Amino acid sequence: MKLADGYEDAFVGTTISAFSRKQVAIYDYDKCLFILVDKYGLDDETAIEWFDFNVLGSWVGDDTPIFI
Repeated sequence: MKLADGYEDAFVGTTISAFSRKQVAIYDYDKCLFILVDKYGLDDETAIEWFDFNVLGSWVGDDTPIFI
């Protein structure tokens, strides 16, 4: 299972592994954005744009984390 580095405070849990699918990590999207604003000083719009492109837009295999 792959984890998203730097977003530990936004970790919610994991999916259940069923039907030969891998278990994946689940993160709170809004908390991820808060981390970017709070820890890295990005404004809201820049945080959304950066996160959507660099994190949500990344595919790292069948165990890519889910952001809800």
